[in-house]
Amino acid sequence: MRKIIFITGGQRSGKSRYAQSFALGLSQHPVYLATAHIWDDDFQARVQRHKDDRSEEWETLEEEMTISQLQLDGRVVLLDCITLWLTNIYVQSQYDPELTLEKAKKEWSSFKEKDFTLLVVSNEIGMGVHAENEASRKFADLQGWINQQIAADADEAYLMVSGIPVKIK
Repeated sequence: MRKIIFITGGQRSGKSRYAQSFALGLSQHPVYLATAHIWDDDFQARVQRHKDDRSEEWETLEEEMTISQLQLDGRVVLLDCITLWLTNIYVQSQYDPELTLEKAKKEWSSFKEKDFTLLVVSNEIGMGVHAENEASRKFADLQGWINQQIAADADEAYLMVSGIPVKIK
């Protein structure tokens, strides 16, 4: 049953809305796997907006880093999002890009082997402005490398452009 569907795009491109609709088309009771760490009030409001967008059909699980530890076999799972998950690992690894990449690849490798249908939301942050500081530039590189790995592992991949899904794989 294992299937991976990768949905990527820029900020506010419609990734989450599309992924939620897609997941509800596959299951009456999908799992929403939230990876966010609440950093401030603005981010709390964003998370609340996402929660409010979901109907009661959803089961919500929150896990900031160790996603492979969750029991998800046989389920339709929407992981939202890889960017926040990777941020958590980057901060926990004290902004060390090599250590972050090693941890993220190891965790992803274990997670992707579950017997589930997985929709993965991520950001294409490398398509925006060039980051102004070293930590941000290194993170943009990390995000690109992880996105490439997930896209390679995916059975299907979509790029969201202004709310429109473009199938790329």
